[in-house]
Amino acid sequence: MALPVRRSNGTAHDIRQGPFAELDRLNRQLGDYLESWRQLPSLLGEGFTPPADVEESDDAFTVEIELPGVRKDDLDIEVAGRRLTVTGERKERQRVGILRRRERVVGRFHYEVVLPADVEEDGVEARLDDGVLTIRLPKPVNDRPRRIQVR
Repeated sequence: MALPVRRSNGTAHDIRQGPFAELDRLNRQLGDYLESWRQLPSLLGEGFTPPADVEESDDAFTVEIELPGVRKDDLDIEVAGRRLTVTGERKERQRVGILRRRERVVGRFHYEVVLPADVEEDGVEARLDDGVLTIRLPKPVNDRPRRIQVR
């Protein structure tokens, strides 16, 4: 792939030597800096927070957490009142060759959310499919909306 070329007075200049060279260097430095911040929690032993979605329907809350590479034996799910806490560990897999680049985070993780309404703790269900942990937290029956028919 060729680098962009800027033409000035009929001559071609390589972008690495032209006026955009400093901008390119700053862009690379910023990328390195952001990468180091992304890895900081796992380096400090604090773990990471996986991405998640929280959805509310009339009868339940559904929490979906992205946990590719995590086994269900490495998960701990707790519900206390309106607070859901999911902790666990994504373990480093055994490598045969040389790891040339690491972008996936391994180690301990922690996800916590306080739901906007009470849940029926005895009815909570969790399943792990295709790297997504889905937790269904039903609302108490008396908190669910009822339809009233007009006569």
